[in-house]
Amino acid sequence: MSGIVLGFDYGQKRVGVASGQTLTGTATPLATLQNPQLAGWGQIDAVLAEWRPAQLVVGLPLAADGSDTTVSSAARRFAAELGARSGLPVALIDERLSSHEAEARLLADGRRHAAVRRTRDAVAAAVIVETWLAEQRH
Repeated sequence: MSGIVLGFDYGQKRVGVASGQTLTGTATPLATLQNPQLAGWGQIDAVLAEWRPAQLVVGLPLAADGSDTTVSSAARRFAAELGARSGLPVALIDERLSSHEAEARLLADGRRHAAVRRTRDAVAAAVIVETWLAEQRH
C-alpha cells in the first residue's frame, strides 16, 4: 500500500490528527480537534476530504499490562464510526506511551509547557502513525 495515512490520537475531549507518508515512513502533526461526540463530525470529515488518505490509524489506549482502559471501548467505537463514515480501512494500534513520547519531543524542541499542552495530541497522532508505518515495513 502506498499513499497518505491519517492517524488519530483519540481522547474524550480532543482528537489529535497527523498525516503520514508510506514512502518515507514519516508523519507530520496536523491539528487537534474537538472530540466528534462533543462537536460533531464536521472537522474530521473536512480533514478526510482534504487529505484523501488511503489508510486510517487510530491509537488504542491500553494499560501498561496491555489490558483495556476506560477509554479503550470509546476509541474502538470512534475507529468503527471513522471507518463507516470514510469507507477506508482503519487499523487500531497500541498507543501506550505515545503522549509521553510526544511531550518529550516537544520539550526537546524547546517548547514551553503551555505550547506542549496545545500540540501534544497532534504530535501523539504523528507518533501513532510512525509506529504503524514502521510495523508495515517489517
